[in-house]
Amino acid sequence: MKKPRPRSSAPKTGLPKCPTGIQGLDEITSGGLPRGRPTLVCGGAGCGKTLLAAEFLVRGAVEFGEPGVLMAFEETEAELKANVASLGFDLDGLVRRKKIVVDYVHIERSEVQESGAYDLEGLFVRLGHAIDSVGAKRVVLDTLEVLFSSLPNEAVLRAELQRLFRWLKDKGVTAVITAERGRESLTRHGLEEYVSDCVIVLDHRVNDQIATRHLRVVKYRGTLHGTNEFPFLIGEDGISVLPITSLSLNHTVSSERIATGIPRLDAMLGGRGFFRGSSILLTGTPGTGKTIISANFAQAAARRGERVLFFSFEESPAQIIRNMHSIGLRLEPHVKRGLLRFHSARPSLYGLEMHLATMFKEIAAFQPHVVIIDPITSLMGSGTDSEGKGMVTRLIDYLKAGQVTSLFTSLTQGGHALQQSEAAMSSLMDSWILLQDFEGNGERNRVLYVLKARGMAHSNQIREFLISDRGVDVVDAYIGASGVLTGSARAAQNALEKAAVLASQQEAARLKREVERKRAAIDRQISGLRSDYESESAELRRIAEQVGTSTLMLTSERAASGILRQADAKVGASAPGRPKHGRKL
Repeated sequence: MKKPRPRSSAPKTGLPKCPTGIQGLDEITSGGLPRGRPTLVCGGAGCGKTLLAAEFLVRGAVEFGEPGVLMAFEETEAELKANVASLGFDLDGLVRRKKIVVDYVHIERSEVQESGAYDLEGLFVRLGHAIDSVGAKRVVLDTLEVLFSSLPNEAVLRAELQRLFRWLKDKGVTAVITAERGRESLTRHGLEEYVSDCVIVLDHRVNDQIATRHLRVVKYRGTLHGTNEFPFLIGEDGISVLPITSLSLNHTVSSERIATGIPRLDAMLGGRGFFRGSSILLTGTPGTGKTIISANFAQAAARRGERVLFFSFEESPAQIIRNMHSIGLRLEPHVKRGLLRFHSARPSLYGLEMHLATMFKEIAAFQPHVVIIDPITSLMGSGTDSEGKGMVTRLIDYLKAGQVTSLFTSLTQGGHALQQSEAAMSSLMDSWILLQDFEGNGERNRVLYVLKARGMAHSNQIREFLISDRGVDVVDAYIGASGVLTGSARAAQNALEKAAVLASQQEAARLKREVERKRAAIDRQISGLRSDYESESAELRRIAEQVGTSTLMLTSERAASGILRQADAKVGASAPGRPKHGRKL
């Protein structure tokens, strides 16, 4: 049997990386681009190749102290400075401080054809001088097609490409080279991707009239990297890549519970509400009160002194505030105190990724304790199902990382497939509350129940959800042999039960009066018997006293009579002059 090979105890040495400073890209590439090697960035028109390359240079100079050289073949220095200024990059200032050199090389196809031979020595001298002038560590060539546009010989082209890439490696600079996308290959010539150590493809596509940009690392020699396609954005602060795979499930959790603003709903959740930092899904058909519950949740948080960020994709802030007046809810004071902030936008304003980036920016600026998204389904409709779920996943992970409690409302179409239609998104949530219309007895009423609540005891009963000008309440629904009764049917059933209880109370009162009457009669009888008993007892005592008195008197009289007759006197001593031996017979 072959023995297993022992593991080496020597430390693993990874490929040196050059961090780009671009949000998300360093996560996908596990640290950045290969240091001292060329990276190819290719894509169609408008996908962001030049901006990505320019940001790589600017952040290198500003954040990592690595000067750079930007050699452009299409745009002049003035055009490049103006273009990157929209991202907040002061390229002009970096050039003045000799942190970056911008060199525009003008190439005319007719001039190349006239010269005949194709030689890069002039380019190498020019680029080498620019590198040495600032001690550059980073180099950008934008774009490669212009440089080789007049070279039809594929063998010579490949040789010159290899020569260029080898020259860059020998200089020890980390290079980013942009190229246009080909029809059947990554680039027009189909050769650059083979001689590059790292290849990044950018894509700008339009689906349902909504444009999105995607990034994919096709090739990365010598290291592991994310191979999926990731959406990215070009915003005011530059490029940001928002990967799902880079987010790990290591969030800090809290045992603190926060109230919902509806006492009976808190009672259904063990009497204490939701966990802080949890994600909550509130689903329901139109008109079931999702926004109303959200507003109560926001008010409860604001009353605790917590900041609430309310994202609305169907109503304006003024409309929400006005509508809440109908149930006695006043949100204006919390807005004025700076505890409640609204952000409203139409879902069709831009794509999912731009919405997500905007939400991240608002959250980072406001630092809320509670975030409400109403409804998330309107936003998810701006992309495919997988894109929508990916967006919700990234948003939930971002909020949980900051211990922010999130409430998502979801608009459903009702029917028996309600839970199945929400299964994909609900699996990401910690708690799920369902609102439904319950039709019966010629009317429509609202019912509420808790489908799941991770980590806490919760009620499994259906409750009726009432909305009035005095606010909202959750009451027990009547459940009997005929099923669940709500609204007027529940009220009628309650009236019948109250009438039955009243009748029972009245019957009990009648029986109680009858018993009291009988007890009073018995008490009277007992009182009469007791009176007779006491009279006879008194008579008996009187007779006994008379007998005692008579007996005493009789005894006394007999004694007195005996004394008179001396019947009981004993013979005593003889009188003087009389003999001692008795009377004389």
